[in-house]
Amino acid sequence: MLGALLFGIECFRETSVNARLFLLGAFILVLVTECLNSAIETIVDRIGIEQHPLSKKAKDLGSAAVLITLVHFTIVWIISWFW
Repeated sequence: MLGALLFGIECFRETSVNARLFLLGAFILVLVTECLNSAIETIVDRIGIEQHPLSKKAKDLGSAAVLITLVHFTIVWIISWFW
């Protein structure tokens, strides 16, 4: 939700088309990564409810991927303010 709000704010600013495209690309990357993370979590939960180190590792890596793309989006958004 915050990403959509920030992208909307960026559309009302006078920025270059390149800055908007980079921001849109970063936003889409966050959405795709979040979908993949949800798929990983669903598969792990479907396999079984018992605790397993590999299940935890899969979920943690999916969450880490989402965090990395959120940091990337934040950096692109901050850079777009100075572009």
